[in-house]
Amino acid sequence: MGLLSDPNRRRALTKLLTRLNAPICVMCYLAGVAWFMGLAFEPFTLRTYMSENAMGSTMVEERFPAGERALATGREFAAHKKKVGGMPVDWLVKTMQSRGLEVFTQSFTRKLPFPDENKERYMVRGTNVYGILRAPRAPRTEALVLSAPCSEGNNNNQAVEPCSIPTNLPPLCLLLVPSGGDWSPLQGRGGSIQAALSLELSSDVITSLDLVLEGLNGQLPNLDLANLFYAFCQKIGVLCTIQGKLQRNDWDTTSGYSHAAQTMMLMVLKQASGRPWGDHGLFLRYHIEAASIRGINSFRQYKTDTTTIGRLLEGMYRKLNNLLERLHQSYFFYLMPSLSRFVSIGYYMPAFGLLAVILLLRALDLWVQLGASPPGTEDGPSSPGVLSILTPVVISHMTGVALYTLPILSQEMAVQHFPVSETEAVVLTAIAIYTAGLALPHNTHRLLQGEGTEEGWRVLKLVALLYLAVLLGCTALINFSLGFILALSLVPIAAFITPHTPKALSAAIMVLLSPGCTLLYCVFVFQELQETPVSLQDGWMLFLSVISQGILDHALYGSLVYPLLALLIYPCWLLLWNILFWK
Repeated sequence: MGLLSDPNRRRALTKLLTRLNAPICVMCYLAGVAWFMGLAFEPFTLRTYMSENAMGSTMVEERFPAGERALATGREFAAHKKKVGGMPVDWLVKTMQSRGLEVFTQSFTRKLPFPDENKERYMVRGTNVYGILRAPRAPRTEALVLSAPCSEGNNNNQAVEPCSIPTNLPPLCLLLVPSGGDWSPLQGRGGSIQAALSLELSSDVITSLDLVLEGLNGQLPNLDLANLFYAFCQKIGVLCTIQGKLQRNDWDTTSGYSHAAQTMMLMVLKQASGRPWGDHGLFLRYHIEAASIRGINSFRQYKTDTTTIGRLLEGMYRKLNNLLERLHQSYFFYLMPSLSRFVSIGYYMPAFGLLAVILLLRALDLWVQLGASPPGTEDGPSSPGVLSILTPVVISHMTGVALYTLPILSQEMAVQHFPVSETEAVVLTAIAIYTAGLALPHNTHRLLQGEGTEEGWRVLKLVALLYLAVLLGCTALINFSLGFILALSLVPIAAFITPHTPKALSAAIMVLLSPGCTLLYCVFVFQELQETPVSLQDGWMLFLSVISQGILDHALYGSLVYPLLALLIYPCWLLLWNILFWK
């Protein structure tokens, strides 16, 4: 504090930061990237442990004897599903009632803003079937949920097997078989929901179980839920994965580190997408700890039968039933390079902080330059008017509003004038508005009287830097992965763009590092990390699909990624684009 309170020392520190501003910014950027990549190195991570005493200190016995019965139920469900061409509601109701459950149904209807690209439909209709297993000697004020989504075709038929057989399940377990969409309040009540698991099995042969944690807007369940799954997989001897990747012990080798880094980066990309990667993702928005368990049928020699999966689920629910309060003692913000290791928020936030501090350093440098260039000098012929600063800010955000609203509002007009479907019209309109923003500097200067001043672009850049710093900081607090990815691409151009850099080269770099191109890169990187590389043409089609799905997720579930990019990130990038072409 003495250093900052002394005017002479403060002035000397300011001069030092100004003189070494560019080298410090470069070092901070490289350090931030290196810090993030180092998070996958096992000695820098923490070993997972059970924080909740109620789950860690109690022993439970799994007695699931109905494996063959579950297989028969699953095959019968698949036959009735094929017969009716959808979810066999009547059969499910009778079957669940015969198991001793209180069974209810709930119909729902949801109108889409434009046809779903996969199903090409405007209206989503369906029926939820759910059953409640009451506890014989308990107050019945709390509940646990076991969900099995009813998918189209042969997908997830086997998940209904253990869900429809309540043998030895803990009390107050709500068995839910949703088919998607929104639904009105449930008729039957099972108490306050403490936790939920969504089961997805699409084959009688399971070689491993994959844990899916990423929920809506990057939310994650309490880490103890992942720890519980891993502990029971170890106890029962079930092969388990995360991001579809097995755990390796050779962390000190290049291949071992690469494997952990790929696993962690897959989680980062999934979290940054903001979409729910399973039915569990919608429970998280209501502060219900939830995760999805997916059965994987690969070429591995290891096989897991239905009885073993039933024991795993029974053990997890018996442990969860011992909870005296909601899961809260472990972490809610974390990254996982493997199921046995995790990176806490205190370890990964410095990587973002090193990138964000670059914006503050450049803002400090501009502030010093503005203070050292009084009006009337060569560098500052006149003070910038409010209009010269406010106009590009307003026009940039109006363009963002157009990008957010017009694609859906103008789809009918686009279909009438062009040979495209509604979904294609929405996506292509969004791309057209995004591209039209490149003409923004010329439109801005038409509204201004005279040319911009030297101080004008500096003030505008100072505003853009502080605006971007606050924007990325708030995003990283909610969804670290999204904030970090945006910082990787936006911070370099925000830090070093000026009207005096070579126009053609700078414009090319800015376009390549724009939010749209960053999304395109993420599509290709995600496919590479999943070991399913795609061609340029297929990658472009996936990119268009991601755009349409992002808009649809926002309309259906309230995903914040699309409005964030359209209303805030894109206008901020347009401010930087305006600075490059400042006249």
